[in-house]
Amino acid sequence: MLQAVILVGGEGTRLRPLTETIPKPMMPVLNRPFLEHAFQHLRTHSVDEVFLALGYLPDAIEAHFGNGADIGISLHYSQEHKPMGTAGAIKRLQDKLKSTFIVCNGDIFTNLDITNMLSFHRERNSKTTIFLTPVENPSAFGVVETDHEGRVHRFIEKPAPSQITSKWINGGIYLLEPEVLDRIPRDRHFMFERGLFPHLVESGVTVYGYKDHPYWLDMGTPQSYLRLHADLLYKDTVGDPFLYSNCVDCEIKPNALIKGPVLLGRGCRVESKATIQGPVTIGPNCHIKANASIANSVIWPETTVGAESVIEKSIVGRNVHIGSNVTIGEGSILADGVIVNDGTNIEPGSTFGSFEHIVNDQDILNVHAHSYP
Repeated sequence: MLQAVILVGGEGTRLRPLTETIPKPMMPVLNRPFLEHAFQHLRTHSVDEVFLALGYLPDAIEAHFGNGADIGISLHYSQEHKPMGTAGAIKRLQDKLKSTFIVCNGDIFTNLDITNMLSFHRERNSKTTIFLTPVENPSAFGVVETDHEGRVHRFIEKPAPSQITSKWINGGIYLLEPEVLDRIPRDRHFMFERGLFPHLVESGVTVYGYKDHPYWLDMGTPQSYLRLHADLLYKDTVGDPFLYSNCVDCEIKPNALIKGPVLLGRGCRVESKATIQGPVTIGPNCHIKANASIANSVIWPETTVGAESVIEKSIVGRNVHIGSNVTIGEGSILADGVIVNDGTNIEPGSTFGSFEHIVNDQDILNVHAHSYP
């Protein structure tokens, strides 16, 4: 059995305003909280005890999962009252981590074979093993250089094109031995990437890079969040395609047009001549009214899409009310509780915070004054 720590303390700023009311690890992925997928993945690799390093909106996570009994994992919580960094968060758990343990970033969706990575780690008597994944443009990441056996000898953080010597980057998943935690300062903000790992290499401690090509996606931006849903629905990556016929307790009018892959949550209603063109995920208890059109989008639970309204390649939060004859341009985000009045035309790439009331085009211009990094 293996212990795991999942780092879920971030505020999800790249996903605002969706994360104004929900922490990123609880955002729905195929209508289940992201963390449920992470727990399921860990369980398949003999992880039976998980520690969550919490920071932002911790109560929502703990209230949903409790002690983990319902998901077959012993679950514990460690809440930061100030940001401690990726390594500093683990240092707080030092007395709980008794043997080899895995660390995962709480926004990485992957089907990495952890069992094989653990074998690699033990065969080399490694003290720290970093999962490495290749990317086309490493300039936005931290490049990791290894020798022919996989031992790490240098880190290059966000290299310029002329400095790129490898396409293998830090994939945000690590195996560590407990004694490594002695090298992390107590009660200080400290990072794995720029602090602990370079220090270990410079000190001669065995650090290896485990190279693999699994499905791997950082879902921390709206674009990657949409891409993750498309990937999962299309079976290019993980699982079988979902079709609307999987819907439970749904009411779908015979002349509605639904072309998969589409996942409809329990209790959805789709009215006459509505069109849903996959990849689309719609949460439980949503109401899609007559002649509405939805394509390439994710819609969270309890949302109503009015008659004749059009949504394209957008993310719509929980309990949103979209009136009739509304057009939501490509790349838009409507956070929880937004109300859009009849006949409103929302420009592509628009972003609306929680519980905004969008009355007309002038009101949209006013709302655009809000800034979401």
